[in-house]
Amino acid sequence: MHKSLFIPGPVNVRPDVLEKMATPMIGHRTKEASVLQRSISDKLRTLMYTKEEIILSTSSGSGLMEAAVKSCTKKKVAVFAVGAFGERWHKMATANGIPADRFDSEWGQPTTPEMVEKALSTGEYDVVTITHNETSTGIMNPLEEISEVIKKYPDVIFCLDTVSSLGGAKIEVDKWGVDICIASTQKCLGLPAGLAVCSLSQKAYEKAKTVENRGLYFDLVTLYDTIQKKDYQYPSTPSLSHMFALDYQLDRIMEEGMENRFNKHLEQAKVVRAWAKKHFDMLAEEKYASNTLTTIKNTKEISVADLNKKLAERGFMISNGYGALKEKTFRIAHMADTTMEEVNEILSVIEDILGL
Repeated sequence: MHKSLFIPGPVNVRPDVLEKMATPMIGHRTKEASVLQRSISDKLRTLMYTKEEIILSTSSGSGLMEAAVKSCTKKKVAVFAVGAFGERWHKMATANGIPADRFDSEWGQPTTPEMVEKALSTGEYDVVTITHNETSTGIMNPLEEISEVIKKYPDVIFCLDTVSSLGGAKIEVDKWGVDICIASTQKCLGLPAGLAVCSLSQKAYEKAKTVENRGLYFDLVTLYDTIQKKDYQYPSTPSLSHMFALDYQLDRIMEEGMENRFNKHLEQAKVVRAWAKKHFDMLAEEKYASNTLTTIKNTKEISVADLNKKLAERGFMISNGYGALKEKTFRIAHMADTTMEEVNEILSVIEDILGL
């Protein structure tokens, strides 16, 4: 039985978006492919509030996260972690032989501007990575405040993971001084997994040109140079099926209105947060709580695994806690094209199963 997904990706995908993935193939070296990929890039610039270049990658967001640290680091990376995906960025750096230090917040707490200031003031780092929205802990970092600190260090490349927030929260790339802003399609953008996107500042591009051993497939310089020379075509064969769907979905988002879409995510978050406080508790403080999913403390010590089994029998799925938080928390996502009616339905079903 198909399950209605309330997990932090992949998300439920609208039938009309799925249909666009069945668009007949075109040659990836044709003018039509250039038009498609240029169209997506122009629309993503609008969604990201940026004038910088856009890179499309047939990979998960992790591919472009690894590309960012590998292409731009000459000295050392300062990795700020508020959960599992910050930790992953550190692993990517060290696996590639890139010096990196990890600055951990207690799970459920944000990265603070003071933490970033303390690290960057040492002068040791030329790249900083921040997770905007952490799906393991339900934290949405205070980016505006953090960005003001990073701007004081103009030689530092600012890399931002917005994998689970782009399209669900307002992300002002240029205003915040973000050099590389990375996202994936399977979360707030409302597509199947398999395509990643990022903005790439001229500053990051120029820095990457000075870095040796950037790799091949994920070399940001090669990707940037190729789309300039070949009118938004890429060195390797892209997933055009994803791109047909993404171009269509971005039109839908623009038609819906970006602020309307951001507000929809926030209003759904408020409903789930209120429900969590009534029946359990939240892991994150409300002012740092994610707008795209809510991580709920398992204060009643229910079996989350058993709850999910019973939800599956009714055609639903939520997420258990991640890693060390398994069974200690559970997570309800409210992202992409999820409606308020669907949010209220999953909460009602959980209440019925647990007898709340």
